[in-house]
Amino acid sequence: MKSLFDDVSRQCSRTVTNKYSTSFSLASKMLGPSIQQDIHNIYGFVRFADEIVDTFHDYNKRELLDNFENELHKAVENKISLNPILNSFQETVHKYDITPDMYGAFIHSMRLDLDKSVYLTDEEYRNYIYGSADVVGLMSLKVFVKGDQQKYDDLKDDAMRLGSAFQKVNFLRDLKADLEMLERSYFPNTNLHDLNEEDKARLIAEIKDDFNAGLRGIKRLPIEAKLGVYTAYTYYRKLLTRLEKTPSREIRKRRIRVPNYEKIGLLAKGYVTYRLNLI
Repeated sequence: MKSLFDDVSRQCSRTVTNKYSTSFSLASKMLGPSIQQDIHNIYGFVRFADEIVDTFHDYNKRELLDNFENELHKAVENKISLNPILNSFQETVHKYDITPDMYGAFIHSMRLDLDKSVYLTDEEYRNYIYGSADVVGLMSLKVFVKGDQQKYDDLKDDAMRLGSAFQKVNFLRDLKADLEMLERSYFPNTNLHDLNEEDKARLIAEIKDDFNAGLRGIKRLPIEAKLGVYTAYTYYRKLLTRLEKTPSREIRKRRIRVPNYEKIGLLAKGYVTYRLNLI
């Protein structure tokens, strides 16, 4: 039965979320029950595409991404795919009218990771972040507002800024792997091979501005989405604080993390803040 296959597909997306990201998994559990699954469906899609370009080094990445993109288009057109991740994603695409320009922009940025290693201009940098992060925020926002176009239009700029903040924190956190393993340098006008304190401070100030805009949007989210997104926000802010306190030479040498016990503490603190109506 198709309904059984759809259930299996949704379970696959939930499993991807739980296996790949402790922090995102915890945050998604704080979302309202009616929107959790659709956020898992979006995460599964973006995670699989990202895995192709970042980790499948022993395989033909271009061919894998081409096949994945072709299957994506067929899944959306036919409203079914034997790839369970794409089958669950297409369900969310149709349910919330997620437009091709959104997931197309994401695939485009993933394709850039196959060919482009250095971003020299602000325009290149912004375009990559738009496709790799901002549109993920926009797709999620489609779910959060449940078809309320006015609410979506009101919140979309802040949702994009929050997506940008998350991605830029990831760039700093993964600096060592990006430079040494993937040979990528995303921040323009910055010598990441010899990151200094001045450049690090500039980048962190930029990210803080994005976070401030993102928090403004979080405060105006529908109730079902607010706690979950705020939980993700507090985790990434904590990670940014750790990066700010870590000498730039250490960021170049190792991946900075937030321990799981601190994530649990942030979750509890965020819940109390939410219950006291402080966000």
